[in-house]
Amino acid sequence: MPETVPAELVLTKASTGTVLDLRFRARLHGPCFRCLDDAVLDLPIDAREYQATSPGEAEELRTPYVVDNTLDLASWSRDVVALALPNKILCRPDCAGLCPVCGKDLNDEPHTHEEETADPRWSALQALRERLEAK
Repeated sequence: MPETVPAELVLTKASTGTVLDLRFRARLHGPCFRCLDDAVLDLPIDAREYQATSPGEAEELRTPYVVDNTLDLASWSRDVVALALPNKILCRPDCAGLCPVCGKDLNDEPHTHEEETADPRWSALQALRERLEAK
């Protein structure tokens, strides 16, 4: 990510306080949730906060990003990017992921495995099933 990101910050004076609007685009790089390949995510960010002139004890009338009349823009932008992230970051919407048997990337090498191998921990139950079916 670049050191600086072009952003638009608009402060609007209201009759009871100040409305803060923040807009920018964030581009993030990281691993795909399914195949671990490089994924690029472009996020349009549009955030709004409100700071009352006299908030008193009402927490909802003050923003945590304004302390002593100073706006902590880095914390605010970090938090809105974190909130805008999807649950799963994918390299593409139809990513097939990795094969659960051999670990190959199913996007590059789509395949299936002929024989399904059973987990050896289930062998006792399999033997019981076979005995019950034989009777």
